[in-house]
Amino acid sequence: MKKVLLLFITLLIGFISFAQPPAGYYNSAEEKTGYELKTALYNIIKNHHDQGYSALWTFYLTGDLLPANLTNSGNSTNKIWDIYSYNPDGNNPYEYNKGSDQCGNYSGEGSCYNREHTFPKSWFNNSAPMKNDVVHILPTDGYTNGRRSNWPYSEVGNATWTSQNGSKLGSSNTPGYSGTAFEPIDEFKGDLARVYFYMATRYQNEIGNWENNSSNADAVLDGTNDHVFEDWYLNLMVKWSNEDPVSQKELDRNNKIYDFQQNRNPFVDHPEYITLIWVDPSAVVNPLDLKLTIYPNPVVNRLHVSYASSEEATYFIVNMAGQKIKSGILHSDKNDINVSNYQKGLYLLIIETPDGKFIKQYKFLKAS
Repeated sequence: MKKVLLLFITLLIGFISFAQPPAGYYNSAEEKTGYELKTALYNIIKNHHDQGYSALWTFYLTGDLLPANLTNSGNSTNKIWDIYSYNPDGNNPYEYNKGSDQCGNYSGEGSCYNREHTFPKSWFNNSAPMKNDVVHILPTDGYTNGRRSNWPYSEVGNATWTSQNGSKLGSSNTPGYSGTAFEPIDEFKGDLARVYFYMATRYQNEIGNWENNSSNADAVLDGTNDHVFEDWYLNLMVKWSNEDPVSQKELDRNNKIYDFQQNRNPFVDHPEYITLIWVDPSAVVNPLDLKLTIYPNPVVNRLHVSYASSEEATYFIVNMAGQKIKSGILHSDKNDINVSNYQKGLYLLIIETPDGKFIKQYKFLKAS
């Protein structure tokens, strides 16, 4: 999939979901790319408030609840969103009541839920604050968590064990790694990939020293603080993040995380940062060099776009259903886009250079 399309998708998801970090939260990261951007994000998120391990139970009571319409009854408001029992294609094989179904001991799937370090704690020697960081610690079925152990995530060819919702343990068939691995269902692959990019950024001051803590850590980590991951794993995480875009679950959880420990996962708010740091730092150009403005907003008939540049640009207009409904060329100076026949509502205007580098996005409201 082309990088332009990936940026388009990630920007669109953010537009539709309307999740917003606090005003100015990412100001110091603007106009940066590559590892300079990664370091800027590290400085933004590094001083989170460590609430301790036991406080995670409290967070789950509000931060990891399964929406009522996704429960088997269709109206329950007290079920935990467990990535190992949730079934996006039908009834959940089992469900957990918040609080009362905490582990405890387990004898098999469906016994109780516990606190899973999706980035295994043995990889960082069970040290704080990593062992208490709610960004990567999810409430999951205790038995399945135990089966996952500290194996790397990967795509499994021959499964030796499969959970009731289809998560698999077995031999990896991802190029570059053939050892034992754990594969979650597709619904949560992007979620977990963005967690790993968070860990690579939040702990970039020390993650380069974790490679030798475990043979499984060594399979994933490359011993550096900037690139962090072995190439096979980086490629897989980028793939998963692209194929499973940011969900409303992640956006809502990110807001709860900020309330709980006063930092956020920047790759949920801005999944395009993954491309700008690890894939192609040139994928976005500096919008401040181009002096772009649009007016009026709200608009009734014609949207005026002022584009102060000697080079042409292309634009796309996307509706709330995610459909590209118009595209065209922007010329230097003023451009008029006829939107008189559009239905009332919010739209996204995405502007790119002719060679596909993202410039800027605008939200505009079509009035009657």
